[in-house]
Amino acid sequence: MASNLQTTPIENLDAAATGSGQYWQWRDDQIYYVKAGQNPDLPPLLLVHGFGASTDHWRKNIAELSQEFEVWAIDLLGFGRSAKPNCTYSGELWREQLHDFINQIIQRPAVLAGNSLGGYACLCVAAEYHEAVNGLVLLNSAGPFSDTSPLGAKKVNPAQKIAGKLVQSLLKQPWASYLLFRSLKRKSQIRKTLLQVYVNKDQVTDRLVEDIYRPACDPGAAQVFAAIFTSRQGKTVDELLKTTTCPLLMIWGEGDPWIKAQTRGAKFKQYYPDLTEYYLNSGHCPHDDTPAEVNALIRDWVLADVAIANS
Repeated sequence: MASNLQTTPIENLDAAATGSGQYWQWRDDQIYYVKAGQNPDLPPLLLVHGFGASTDHWRKNIAELSQEFEVWAIDLLGFGRSAKPNCTYSGELWREQLHDFINQIIQRPAVLAGNSLGGYACLCVAAEYHEAVNGLVLLNSAGPFSDTSPLGAKKVNPAQKIAGKLVQSLLKQPWASYLLFRSLKRKSQIRKTLLQVYVNKDQVTDRLVEDIYRPACDPGAAQVFAAIFTSRQGKTVDELLKTTTCPLLMIWGEGDPWIKAQTRGAKFKQYYPDLTEYYLNSGHCPHDDTPAEVNALIRDWVLADVAIANS
């Protein structure tokens, strides 16, 4: 499969600090990515955003980490500046996108770093394609365990399960999912949600709100929203960890109201005892909430654990 590269300007990014944006044709769709920095002696980093975010969300990390590493960031299909086709979205789909990107564009094994939904997608790659991943960084990673929901809560009782199925059935109705999407994508609602999930409120800037709002206005964005919330569940995290072999760094924002970080961290430790973990005074997006701490942790871990393990 041939790649089709097209250099384009990056909106709202300082290109001198964070590299250049390009499009890559994957299957029938255009995928947006950013590259910054060069260092053939260290493994490259591939940064993968969470639900509703994009490469823009890694701006503070790209600028600093690219001083020492070759850094890539990518918009998953359905998000950011990437295409938003009407299709079935799943961890398996994004796994294949990321794996093909590593093979075709990066062209050497990478350290994958993913936040929330992006963490689950990165774990899917690491579990299936060992040769493509020489390290994995998960930041408040989503994905269900066999005995928990996708964000880590215990399985619901029968009444809650029935209610959940009713809500999911309702969201399959185009009018219902569209009305919910319209409500959630308002700038005022985006800001309100961000203020709930960030510990450092000063990081919730107009620029951040705009970075999340802009892609939500793209044609197809509402259909992507509906498709993701009604798609079937993929492999559980414990299933994926059983076939993962690379070094694993877990970074948790303890102020995340959506995830009980210590409880969820213990679950990861149960199935992957050799992982390295840190708990920060941060929210659901530690890389953007407390970027200096996260950048230092990633840098030191890659140099101490990944470089040695893959030497």
